[in-house]
Amino acid sequence: MTQLDAAALARFYEKKATVQQNLDDLANFASHIGARSIASKVKLELVAKLDEDRFHLVVVGEFNHGKTTFVNALAGGPFLPTGVTPTTATIHHLRWGTEPHASVVYADGKEEPIPFEAVRTFAVGGSGSSDRVDHLDIFVPAELLRERILLVDTPGVNDLSLQRADITYSYIPRADAVLFLLDAGQILKESERAFLEDKLLKASRDKIVFVVTKWDLLDAGEQKEALAYAKEQLARLVKTPVLFPVSAEAALDGRVAESGMPELTAHLSRFLAEERGRILLDNALGAGLSVVSLVERGMDARVRAASMRSEELDRRIDALTHDLAGQAATIEQRRLTIREEVASIKTGARKDLDRFVDEVILKLPAVIDDAKSEDLKDFLPAFLEDTFRRWAEAEAKEIGASLEALAEKTIALVKQDARDASTRVATTMGDTGQKTLDVKIDTFRYEVGIVTLFTAGVGTLFANALLGVLLLVAAPVLALIVRERVQAEYRKRVKEIAPELMRTAAGRMAPKLDSMVEDFAKHLDAWVVSASEELHREILEVLEGTREARRISTVDEETVRQGLTEDGTRLEALKKTLEGARSALWMPEGGAPAEPSADGVTMH
Repeated sequence: MTQLDAAALARFYEKKATVQQNLDDLANFASHIGARSIASKVKLELVAKLDEDRFHLVVVGEFNHGKTTFVNALAGGPFLPTGVTPTTATIHHLRWGTEPHASVVYADGKEEPIPFEAVRTFAVGGSGSSDRVDHLDIFVPAELLRERILLVDTPGVNDLSLQRADITYSYIPRADAVLFLLDAGQILKESERAFLEDKLLKASRDKIVFVVTKWDLLDAGEQKEALAYAKEQLARLVKTPVLFPVSAEAALDGRVAESGMPELTAHLSRFLAEERGRILLDNALGAGLSVVSLVERGMDARVRAASMRSEELDRRIDALTHDLAGQAATIEQRRLTIREEVASIKTGARKDLDRFVDEVILKLPAVIDDAKSEDLKDFLPAFLEDTFRRWAEAEAKEIGASLEALAEKTIALVKQDARDASTRVATTMGDTGQKTLDVKIDTFRYEVGIVTLFTAGVGTLFANALLGVLLLVAAPVLALIVRERVQAEYRKRVKEIAPELMRTAAGRMAPKLDSMVEDFAKHLDAWVVSASEELHREILEVLEGTREARRISTVDEETVRQGLTEDGTRLEALKKTLEGARSALWMPEGGAPAEPSADGVTMH
């Protein structure tokens, strides 16, 4: 049985526990000074999120490359069914469980337990409705999964029937490592090369591990030749590709040492713990340091409030409350801009879809007449699928670019609003230095598509997700043309039904376009409200806490000042701890600072 390097992962989890404790200390301090919202946010959305995080390993490859056999070998047992067809395959999430059990997760989020034995029949259409199912959750006692790993087995990327293939694309951006499988008998086919260049490398270049499967089917001479060819071809796509030849069958048969799996799992352990793990902790510490800047302003307000008379403190709280109320108009203006631009994007997408359908319907008779009779039944479905695909790709990119531009503009405006608000708060609190708060992007409330604007780009991620959804909803309708092959007068019949099917497919696409754009807009809108109010809310919480503490306090002013000095020292120590922990993440033992890998590690 193959296992990840427990020691490497243990070192990572020890570092993660330390970071969680540092952030928990920050949350406790925020609570101590009265910044209850900050404290709750850090505990629930930073500390808890770190605890819940799992490494995502996504297995990608063309159909019939032995993906499921490989996943079983990686997990350490025959947990998943093999031999399923590409048109009925369902995405599988393998998770840790003390006893084997499974459940179906539907597109609407509903979960339904199923007998573990039903996993095999379900995957080949024995249960449920494939167009309603999102994935299967399969819980098994595999040692690999005990190490907080989520293993995802995806349908083949060469499944161009539009059934499930593009779902694969939406998983890739979320993966910590992508295991791209190549068949030893035909390494790097043209379809695989195109998929890598067009889809995978753009979003995941630094986390791809290439795995050559069925290695034991080649003799020693063929293995040498195949490995040299794989290295040569992959080097044209990736500067330093990571490559492992393996035999999943040998691993499952108990011949682990000769399977190549131990070398692969050792690499994965190091990669997850030292590369992806570091990035995960770096993001958490960066968010923590952003919180420190808000806490510092709260501390500053608390210090100033301590020297004010009660009447003066009341006046300043009233002034800040009034300013926060006035901020509502600015917030609503930003939200209105989002709604207007999103409505424009949706309207444009609907017009593009209608125009596309009209153009295709206009061309269809000539396309059908020009095709040879003996080829028509195979040609037409492929033509329509490819036509829909090319339009969906172009439209998804255009919508993604528009939403990215909207997000960038909104972020810039909200940051300027926050700087202006910070100046007013400083003036209200009597800060003659006119300090302003350099508002950081609030990663607490940023979902996929906004946080990643500064990494992979929201346009790319949105386009990938939208493309998969559009093709998925169109597929069942286009499949009706394939069923019409039984008709004797196929050419005539298709001319009659094709326009109607095109409009039906477009009719299903349109609501999906709207809902995905609306979902993005909701996340952006929520962030606008949160980020715009945050400075006022946190300062007011501290001042209200100070006023309440003064009302019930029996200590003298000297004791209060001493306590504030101690709190200031404590906050500075917390800040230095977070900064030190962040720097140490990229400092190997006894060496210079490490840099995150850009193109993988040395070829194996």
